[in-house]
Amino acid sequence: MDDFNISILVPAFVAGLIVLSTHISLGREVIRRGIIFIDLTIAQIAGLGVIIAYSFGWDERGFEAQMFAIISALTGAWILSLLEKKAGKHQEALIGIGFILAATAGILMLANNPHAGEHLRELLVGQILWVEWHQLFYAALISSLVLFVWNVFRQSIGSTGFYMLFACAITVTVQLVGVYLVFASLIIPALATVDIKEKYVTLVAGVIGVTGYGLGLLISALLDLPSGAVIVWCIAMMALIIKLIASQMITFK
Repeated sequence: MDDFNISILVPAFVAGLIVLSTHISLGREVIRRGIIFIDLTIAQIAGLGVIIAYSFGWDERGFEAQMFAIISALTGAWILSLLEKKAGKHQEALIGIGFILAATAGILMLANNPHAGEHLRELLVGQILWVEWHQLFYAALISSLVLFVWNVFRQSIGSTGFYMLFACAITVTVQLVGVYLVFASLIIPALATVDIKEKYVTLVAGVIGVTGYGLGLLISALLDLPSGAVIVWCIAMMALIIKLIASQMITFK
């Protein structure tokens, strides 16, 4: 590992820590509510906002794109919060439909763009290796605010508040690591720890996520493989290992 690789891997790993800081807690709430695909949908809607900004000629990492992303995500979250009250058992299906509509809308908007494939790949797989420190500062600030509101006002914000908070967290992280890693960071650690004692949950989920990001970045650097995809697999493998260990330990049951 030379200095060049380290200079890339360190901010990428910090990006992973920022993502996990909010997604471990929010992922548990997603599992509890049974709305597994909400993160994919809101992430895709936020990405659609970036595509809209890009179609107007604005920098996809600029202020206008950020505004379009957050407005799109908050609008989508508000609509999904309304569906929760009206859709009942069909809510998850409607969330999935929302994902498909947002995804295909993005494809249609980029249909005549010669770089469409690159943009769609970046949205899904992310560019975690190319995050910059100023992006991390912004992401850390928003994530800290999300954590504060969630930990202090969790019992009083209601479903609509949760959806809005969730949208803010997803909008920030999807632009750091992509849709796939956002989903993996939210769902895999949360699902792997559903049967673990409450006092161990955050610690064990953190071990799964942090180890997954660390190993994934190292393996992708050593083997020259796409980092996002490798990290997803490493998180999944760590979750499986932890699940197997936990099933054998009475203290974790």
